[in-house]
Amino acid sequence: MSSFVWDDARHALGVPEMDATHHAFVEQVDRLCAADDAAFPALFNTLLEHTRSHFFAEDARMKETRFNAIGEHISEHQRVLIELRSFNRSVQAGKMRMARAYVRENLKEWFDLHLATMDSALAAHLKRLAVDKAVSA
Repeated sequence: MSSFVWDDARHALGVPEMDATHHAFVEQVDRLCAADDAAFPALFNTLLEHTRSHFFAEDARMKETRFNAIGEHISEHQRVLIELRSFNRSVQAGKMRMARAYVRENLKEWFDLHLATMDSALAAHLKRLAVDKAVSA
């Protein structure tokens, strides 16, 4: 059982709504890592729904603010949602082994990379817009 812990130095991007959503994601993944077979299916479904909502809101924010790298970022969100939905079907059918490995290994590694690359670029974009808005006010 491998834990996943929020680390401000590594995970915080300085955009409160993004940080709150990402912090919740990390907590949910950590709970999944520790879950027994009885709790795992409901927790996995909760993670899927949280991630879907998270990506929907982030995609809308990118569209609203005309973020330049929107295509690649949304494509990555869609790819991960497809994976989560596929694993969720197996989990809900009682087949959890592959989903557990995915959560422990792939999902945590993906999150750290996605945060450090795509989400950090989006956060920088949103912070620039906030500064520009404050200066023009």
